[in-house]
Amino acid sequence: MPARAGAPSALSVSEVAPGVFVHQGLYEEQSPQNRGDIANASFIVGKDAVAVIDTSGSFKVGRELHAAIRGVTDRPIKYVINTHMHPDHVLGNAAFKADRPDYVGHHKLQRALAMRADSYLQSNKLMLGDEAFEGSEIVLPTVLVEDKLSLDLGGRSLVCEPQKTAHTDNDLIITDTATDTLFLGDLLFSVHIPTIDGSIKGWLSLLDELATRKAARVVPGHGPPAMEFPGALDAERKYLSTVASDVRKLIADNKTMSEAAKTAALSERADWKLFDTFHVRNVTTAFAELEWD
Repeated sequence: MPARAGAPSALSVSEVAPGVFVHQGLYEEQSPQNRGDIANASFIVGKDAVAVIDTSGSFKVGRELHAAIRGVTDRPIKYVINTHMHPDHVLGNAAFKADRPDYVGHHKLQRALAMRADSYLQSNKLMLGDEAFEGSEIVLPTVLVEDKLSLDLGGRSLVCEPQKTAHTDNDLIITDTATDTLFLGDLLFSVHIPTIDGSIKGWLSLLDELATRKAARVVPGHGPPAMEFPGALDAERKYLSTVASDVRKLIADNKTMSEAAKTAALSERADWKLFDTFHVRNVTTAFAELEWD
């Protein structure tokens, strides 16, 4: 479909399975230059309707995701699903308001976003700048997933499953049953260092559970558009396990959080982008949890 004059450009997308499209975010922090386009965003096209999974980190990028969908299909956008609360996955939600979709999320997502709305908007406006941030807002979920929920797109169903506290306390995973494609959101990072905003113990436990599943492919929250499963989990599990084991040893040796931040899991630095940006925060978060083991 040709773009209308003045219409937003469309994000680039890859069709990773029939009817499953993924835009790969950049391995960067939010900035005016990238406009918050730093997380993967996906959409699935059924016979009757479309579902979007995560909408990127600003209204403007979300609008370009919307344009990408319209470049593929004119079927109605029935669902916008957020895998968790972080701004780089939800601030594009407002670009879909005119479609009047159901906004779907973990049963804890509404409260988590409502509590953090002001701080998320202030901090992201500061990082993106006024022009790139313009139009961005927090759109709360209207459908809360308490247990397994199936969404019908016509000829294919998406199964949404809320998870225990891991990356956050509101992680949702989605399976496209037609292609056996698993969407893990930020329960899976590749290349971009994982970031802990929930429980390192819970995350490692959940990775063990996820590794027993079968899927044709997995879409990470940060990383390539699609990866082989369950092998895609290995690097992340190694990083989190190394952080946990190093921090536990330092705690046993009566080291402080500050000392742990300087030494724990430095062997992992070469394996991850943005290591120096997020690793110390991960170690201090893990220390605060594990010192009470």
